[in-house]
Amino acid sequence: MEVPLVMGILNATPDSFYANSRVSNLDMTLTRAGQMLADGATFLDIGGYSTRPGAPEVSEQEELDRVLPVIEAVAQAYPEALISVDTFRARVAREAAQKGAHIINDVSGGSLDEGMLETIGRLGIPYILMHMRGTPQTMASYTEYPNGLLEELISYFTEKIARLRALGVKDILLDPGFGFAKTMDQNYFLLNHLRELEMLELPLLIGLSRKGMIYKPLQVTPAEALPGTIVANTLALLNGANILRVHDVKEAAQTIQLVEKTRTA
Repeated sequence: MEVPLVMGILNATPDSFYANSRVSNLDMTLTRAGQMLADGATFLDIGGYSTRPGAPEVSEQEELDRVLPVIEAVAQAYPEALISVDTFRARVAREAAQKGAHIINDVSGGSLDEGMLETIGRLGIPYILMHMRGTPQTMASYTEYPNGLLEELISYFTEKIARLRALGVKDILLDPGFGFAKTMDQNYFLLNHLRELEMLELPLLIGLSRKGMIYKPLQVTPAEALPGTIVANTLALLNGANILRVHDVKEAAQTIQLVEKTRTA
């Protein structure tokens, strides 16, 4: 993967941490999806379970009810879009794939549903493997890394990749999980040392968009965190990011354009 790509976040949740990313009906969702594609998104990531810190649990059926109609509608309206479903549940992954999803984006790396990795192997579709400890409700309590954060990530990814390969999974993307079981300082340490994950020789998907690691030190709200997001995404690109997962597709595409122009000058 040479020129980095953009994944647009298409929330099907009523409680996403960034209020402007919430959509209340299918027509609005399709309009937003179309705008993201026009602005430069290659992927659309559809999620029905908010994974912000402390987010309430959502039943499996409610998650299915939220995401399946959106996936089906987007697949029909925009057949050129690569649709990712943001879920840690094997059943949701299976049914999403049947409705037109091309990629499974699992924040838990298979740790919250023991059937997920086998399901990915059977589906034969790309898998985004993220690093997280605990659950969205408890992850803030799991930020101690006695052997070092990078060492933990490399060990975690190496073990999971080996298991996925044994199950026949060919296409794996890695997400280091900014904001998931990591302190503020750990997030910035990881951003600064991102290139050390290149030893794993897999594409890096980076999700920094409007997160607490941006808006909290700047003492702004998520709604005011676009400038900080652009800076963080620039740093990620300079440190090896291959895909930016964002709320603001146009700005991310422009960021990539300028970084690439600088690289090739």
